Amino acid sequence: MNDRAARPNANENHLLISVFATAEHSPLFAVCKRVTDCGCNVAEARVAALGAELSVQVLAQGSWDAIAKLENALAKLDRDGELRLTHFRTSAKQQQNTFLPYVVEVIAGDKPGVLYQLAEFFAGHNISIEQLNSTRYRAMQTGADMFSAQITIGIPNTMHLAALRDDFLEFCDGLNLDAIMDPMKF
Repeated sequence: MNDRAARPNANENHLLISVFATAEHSPLFAVCKRVTDCGCNVAEARVAALGAELSVQVLAQGSWDAIAKLENALAKLDRDGELRLTHFRTSAKQQQNTFLPYVVEVIAGDKPGVLYQLAEFFAGHNISIEQLNSTRYRAMQTGADMFSAQITIGIPNTMHLAALRDDFLEFCDGLNLDAIMDPMKF
């Protein structure tokens, strides 16, 4: 029956939820409570403090009706006004057996455009950025403004790794960035 093929299996329905709030309003607790109360599971979650706000991203998984119930519960939560919330249906991440996971770490004197230039380098080489954490801080010893990034990338397994590493390190040398690129260790 074709109607069955159009719908995901019982627990293969996913809802991506993104919430911003101050720490005292505990957006992780509020969202995870709704997910649990609606009969869904948290498949993945990320929390980050950005400025004075907490950013919470949750991928909820459940049956079609449980996800629909969760959408209604989140709409009520959004109307309360303490959280800035968005959500939409999505699917599970597809396994990418053709990509090799690598970790890149970059430290440099802070200057405008560093993150943009890193993203441009990876995009130009068809390398996906899977996770990124960057920050700006003052060096304790000198007070200089610094930039730091930890990036998880997916390198196509057909790419020549030594040539990519050489290109990347030459790119970093040109921008005066201190960087390493290593295989991800699990």
